[in-house]
Amino acid sequence: MHTDPRIAALTRRAFFSRTSCGIGAAALASLQAEESSASDRGVSTGGLAGLPHHQPQARRAIYLFMSGAPSQMDMWDHKPKMADWYDKDLPDSIRQGQRLTTMTSGQARFPIAPSIYKFARHGSSGTMVSELLPHMAKKTDQIALVRSMYTEAINHDPAITYICTGDQLPGKASLGSWLSYGLGTENENLPAFMVMTPTWSGRKQAQALYNRLWGSGFLPSKYQGVALRSKGDQVLYLSNPDGVDPTVRRRMLDSLARLNQGTAEQLGDPETHARIAQYEMAFRMQTSVPELSDISDEPQHVLDLYGSQVTTPGTFANTCLMARRMAERGVRFTQIFHRGWDQHGGIPKDLPNQCRDVDQPSAGLLTDLRQRGMLDDTLVVWGGEFGRTIYCQGPLSKTSYGRDHHPKCFSIWMAGGGVQGGVVHGETDEFSYNIVKDPVHVRDLNATILHLMGIDHDRFRYPFKGLDQRLTGVEESRVVKEILS
Repeated sequence: MHTDPRIAALTRRAFFSRTSCGIGAAALASLQAEESSASDRGVSTGGLAGLPHHQPQARRAIYLFMSGAPSQMDMWDHKPKMADWYDKDLPDSIRQGQRLTTMTSGQARFPIAPSIYKFARHGSSGTMVSELLPHMAKKTDQIALVRSMYTEAINHDPAITYICTGDQLPGKASLGSWLSYGLGTENENLPAFMVMTPTWSGRKQAQALYNRLWGSGFLPSKYQGVALRSKGDQVLYLSNPDGVDPTVRRRMLDSLARLNQGTAEQLGDPETHARIAQYEMAFRMQTSVPELSDISDEPQHVLDLYGSQVTTPGTFANTCLMARRMAERGVRFTQIFHRGWDQHGGIPKDLPNQCRDVDQPSAGLLTDLRQRGMLDDTLVVWGGEFGRTIYCQGPLSKTSYGRDHHPKCFSIWMAGGGVQGGVVHGETDEFSYNIVKDPVHVRDLNATILHLMGIDHDRFRYPFKGLDQRLTGVEESRVVKEILS
């Protein structure tokens, strides 16, 4: 019996990827549907047929992620009654048996540490904001402040993995990858999903960041985030090797593409198509990335919005400006991970430095987007992976204190693209320890982001390991409609 060598070479994985109901069918279909998707949505290319599910209010998103967990009661969640509780023990009726990290579970006491920072009302909304955030305080009428976020994860790695990928365990696709996969890109010369990790001024012993936080997980690798660096090659392995000019590089890529296309025809593995697309993207980025990063064309009045560090590559101010330039050029999702917020001690020393890093640049980004007419269709999100405890970790004094991890409540804000400004959603108890009104889970946050981008989180699925995977998982999630315009 004659056997076609191509059939003999067919792996089990490749077989399933080539069947209409196989694990890779959705990814392969999305790669082959680029032309039709582009005509359906005008300037967008790639993405899935049938998306968006409804009219999107945001075309793109910028996520300012404060890695390490900002102290909500020192910044956004004013608790004036705590001044009378200084150095008193946290009542058991408030703690309610909540599990603790190993960093404070051995403490003999849990003394209350009131915030030393003054709060004042701002904007027509009268939102209370800390003196640490003078620039963002002026933006309260443009943001929706959510004080009732919560998660089940109590340690950094599972918590940040959870909010970025929808699961505490590694291996799932990140939010940016889902958006890139579903909606495609508006600029074929830049990735749909870009990531930056700026410097920070607070505690130097910061939590590590992992590529999986912007990884594609089970989705084809072309949808993973591309990290833009401030030193050396801005994108790793983007530059041509010594002695290889662009003409030679082009011939090499053409030859490699023919080999990969032959492999794709034999095995039908979507990853081969992804590899071809990534090589071509890298070639185009050799021109587009330097142009993106050259801010010499920015007028001084725009630079001034972001603060004095905006021209220093790798600072938070510089990355915020870069995020606006990416949004302008059609990058679908930009995520900035700012480290140094894990303040178990020395909050009065480190927190003001962290706030100075991000306050003016965050406000400047909102102003810049608004002046360009882009804020209405650009979603901006600010927040971390969980909150901090009202009780002190370690020694407590009137001028120094620290706080442990607290997953039961924390604060984030959203602005632009379909978000109602001047709104405060949710409420915590007087200790900023438990949510007493309108809880918002991290799944709800992701469902809301998808909704604003035109995606129904319940219908947005990808088959993997026998399950229809979703960013919001299998548990109930809801769109926080109370903060939408």
